[in-house]
Amino acid sequence: MSEEKQSSGFSWFLAGLGLGALIGVLYAPKAGKETREELMSSAREGTEYLKQKSRDAVDQVGDLVDRSKSQVTEYVGRGKEYVERGRAQWDEFVNQGKQYVNDQGSRVSAAVDAGRQAYQSSSNPPSDHAESA
Repeated sequence: MSEEKQSSGFSWFLAGLGLGALIGVLYAPKAGKETREELMSSAREGTEYLKQKSRDAVDQVGDLVDRSKSQVTEYVGRGKEYVERGRAQWDEFVNQGKQYVNDQGSRVSAAVDAGRQAYQSSSNPPSDHAESA
């Protein structure tokens, strides 16, 4: 909103400058040639003032663009860092899950083998017991 006030103030300044020049011409006690030279000088000063303000605005915009670029670069770097950290955590979780599944698989296999041996030993009684009975 301050930019709107500045541009509005600048517009009023230019309007006042033009009105002042017009009144000056109408009530000028100087000769026509002197008045024209004075008007040309004022016009040159106004032109230089506008050129300087334009250069200042371009410099300010350039500074804003440079700051914005550095902030965007910083944010992109942070984002990449977070992604890499997340990826590393994900890989760690996947590896832990694989290890857990392998451990449980080994336990299940051992339990199945033990159950099979127990079944076989209970279904086939030793021959020594059968003969003595």
